[in-house]
Amino acid sequence: MKLRVATWNINSVRIRTDQVKRFAEEVQPDVICLQEIKCQDGEFPADSFLEMGFKHMRVKGQKGWHGVATVSRLPIEDAPLLDLCREKHARVVSAKVAGVEIHNFYIPAGGDIPDRTVNPKFDHKLDYYERLTKAMAARDRKDPILLSGDFNIAPGEFDVWNHRHMLKVVSHTPIEIETAEKLRASLDFTDLVRAAVPDPLKLFSWWSYRAQDFRASNRGLRLDHLWASPGLLPAANKDGKVSAFVHDTAREWDKPSDHAPVVVDLDV
Repeated sequence: MKLRVATWNINSVRIRTDQVKRFAEEVQPDVICLQEIKCQDGEFPADSFLEMGFKHMRVKGQKGWHGVATVSRLPIEDAPLLDLCREKHARVVSAKVAGVEIHNFYIPAGGDIPDRTVNPKFDHKLDYYERLTKAMAARDRKDPILLSGDFNIAPGEFDVWNHRHMLKVVSHTPIEIETAEKLRASLDFTDLVRAAVPDPLKLFSWWSYRAQDFRASNRGLRLDHLWASPGLLPAANKDGKVSAFVHDTAREWDKPSDHAPVVVDLDV
């Protein structure tokens, strides 16, 4: 069966429920992994998602900040829980849909100073990655695992608008690039979007609100990811081709999130 999975840092789900509805109508995802929902569990607009056809939901909310939710048209089963955040933030929700283990992350941004000895937020970010890397290294390569969400790292030279400049900026510093690669290597994950859109084409999923015309400035970063374990890769790689894309037109909508949805098609 076909399974279309999307990830989107929605930057407040109650403000942008109509935008999720528009996205669902245009792109027809079966599963949407949302980050930064910025509401508590009971405040999540479940009725709106039911009207969209997403009858199955897993929500991990938090007052004011953070929060993640996975909504699905198909039944959701339990998946292994990941307790990774030392600050006890709502940063991951896990679900199994059509046999695929989907982990939906909002990984810490890390503040402004890329030095874990003086910046607790940056230390928290690296600590989160280290815990996740350890957890994935213990898994079986045959397990069909999808890591999704806002990883807050643009790992490649062509995932940022200016590689040399961004090497000094949190999200693309050498230690972050190395940290993301350790996670990828922990279970030999495949970055599905880059498998579909190879380097050297620049590709972004986030653009700052500071630019009046995000396309004209195009100072973007690719922070939002979909990574497949070896056990899931055959479902994404049909006839030697991966179907994955950034739905960047959502960034053009009125009062958008600063992130655009990222989508992959699986055959499970």
